[in-house]
Amino acid sequence: MVIGSGATAVTVIPSMLGHDGAAAHVTMLQRTPTYIVPWPKVDSTALLFTKLLGERRGYALTRFTSIWAERGQVKFIRAFPKAARKLIRKANASSLPDGYPVDTHFNPPYKPWDQRLCLCPDGDFFKALSGGDASVVTDRIERFTETGIALESGEHLDADVIVTATGLNMRLLGGIEFDVDGAPVAIPDTVAYRGTLLTGLPNLSIAIGYTTSAWTLKIGIVARYICDLIKHMDAFGYDSVRVEADPTMERRPILDLDSGYAQRARDVIPKQGTGMFQMSMSYQQDAKILRGPLLDDALQFGSTRDEAAGEATSGAGAPSKERVDA
Repeated sequence: MVIGSGATAVTVIPSMLGHDGAAAHVTMLQRTPTYIVPWPKVDSTALLFTKLLGERRGYALTRFTSIWAERGQVKFIRAFPKAARKLIRKANASSLPDGYPVDTHFNPPYKPWDQRLCLCPDGDFFKALSGGDASVVTDRIERFTETGIALESGEHLDADVIVTATGLNMRLLGGIEFDVDGAPVAIPDTVAYRGTLLTGLPNLSIAIGYTTSAWTLKIGIVARYICDLIKHMDAFGYDSVRVEADPTMERRPILDLDSGYAQRARDVIPKQGTGMFQMSMSYQQDAKILRGPLLDDALQFGSTRDEAAGEATSGAGAPSKERVDA
């Protein structure tokens, strides 16, 4: 039995059934249904572009079209949630046997993209359900028993093995406790600048990917920005960089999702604000933010060399910090 209906559960269940010594049957127990969409493992468009244009140009065109196609899909789903729900339901129903209770097990109470959608490669999850090797139960757990799980409906599910694929708790930066010059810095009190640098913590970069697109798409563009920033520091002899935000700026959690794990993480993750302190979930917007001018007045640079010179001259030497205005 697998408890949960997110990406982990949808991926694990076909794997438990697909090899020698596999489980005879797997039940997915969910409290709340999830939007699950079958998706091909192989991108036929990418293969076509590569065949026509070669590997390098074919990859570039595939990446370009995928970025814009994903963005278009998300904007459509959020602009027309009722139509999107119908399309997803139709895809679910066509992947399952006639008469399957789609509206019981695949009818989430929230709009698409209020929480992340799950993709099942080549519809393997639905194939497992259609073949009878897997089943779905939508109910709430009353208690665990010696032989399985008792549900609030009064039903009992027998299980030899129970896999908990739910209840994710986010732990940013490994749970490290930070202090600067002996003063503690709480991550929830910081604000993310360009989605990567945190106020109050010099020389620290985080990387949070997109929740509505490929996670690594954001990581790549953030890494490029950080490399450019380090090159600038090396060129001018700086060894520290920090950011400062307007203390009156409106703030909100860095993840704008209704998912349980996102709500539970509100007290452990950084905040976002406005302007350069907004956490973009659009590659097109990030291309302007992270590939635009490297410097602005939120950045402050410094070096231990300047600090040492300042101490030696009792404050008459070079400044220890520099504010860069662009």
